[in-house]
Amino acid sequence: MLEFIWPWFFIALPLPLLMRFIKPTKPNKAAVWWPNASMIAKQSNANSETRFIKKPTTLLFFLAWVLLITAIARPIWIGEPTKITPSGRDLFIALDLSGSMQVTDMYINDQTADRLSAAKHVLKRFIEKRKSDRIGIIVFGTKAYLQAPLSYDIETLNQLIDENQIGFAGEQTAIGDAIGLGIKQLEEKENDKKVMILMTDGANTAGRVQPLQAAEFAATQHVKIHTIGIGADEMVVQGFFGPNVINPSSDLDENLLKNIASTTGGHYFRAKSTKELNRIYELIDGLEPTPSEALWQRPKTTLLHWLGLASLILVGFGLVLQTKVFRREIS
Repeated sequence: MLEFIWPWFFIALPLPLLMRFIKPTKPNKAAVWWPNASMIAKQSNANSETRFIKKPTTLLFFLAWVLLITAIARPIWIGEPTKITPSGRDLFIALDLSGSMQVTDMYINDQTADRLSAAKHVLKRFIEKRKSDRIGIIVFGTKAYLQAPLSYDIETLNQLIDENQIGFAGEQTAIGDAIGLGIKQLEEKENDKKVMILMTDGANTAGRVQPLQAAEFAATQHVKIHTIGIGADEMVVQGFFGPNVINPSSDLDENLLKNIASTTGGHYFRAKSTKELNRIYELIDGLEPTPSEALWQRPKTTLLHWLGLASLILVGFGLVLQTKVFRREIS
């Protein structure tokens, strides 16, 4: 269905027709002398060709005018209505991009991968299942940043997840700032619809807000926070005297993550592998959504730029023909 935002612009359509009522200038009655009859015949033939070309030129300019006015009226094509059934949940994902997320102690399809790559791989699948929830993304390192506000646009959210790189937000870990930013984004939402998932592999080493203080404030704002500690507990590395088994997650502050989750009514999960991380997100996905009424939306496509381009093309053709007419008249 076609609609116009500014339909009153169509009152300008007849303006070119009003030009017919403007009196032309008086012709010059001075005599024109021709040296011979052959030149008169040649000029007569040129005039007939000129009249033939002027007609389509006028038509092109008029059509260009119609298209221009139609474009200014802001036409919008409204597509068929589509049904959206939101769960009513507003879900923020806080993703750690600190330097420690580059540790390669995870696996994706039997290939070694760093923690961030594993997190992105699982997150994208999780987001694809949450088609009825509004999801936002917060990334944090030394500082916390809002990467994407709450949205139903799953494709864009997954693209943004893919674009994240280690160190984008700094090398340290500001867990408290990430929680504070999430609370700020959710403060105006309904009390029973605010959920946050915080995934990290370390401890709070930066930021102005202490994580437990942020968690206590989140509880007063009815923000439920699920925390995930990511990273293997054993990893074989080659040392000077041969292979050694180390704990790559020694910096993970599990007590802090457990306290954050319990303070806000959430759950703490430990992901030592990509498989476990997948299972954790399946458990979170099983949380019962808040029911709400179905919504309908109709996609809108603006046609302004296409009509404007067509008008410009017609003006170009008209100017080419007009130039041809002018050259024949003076030749």
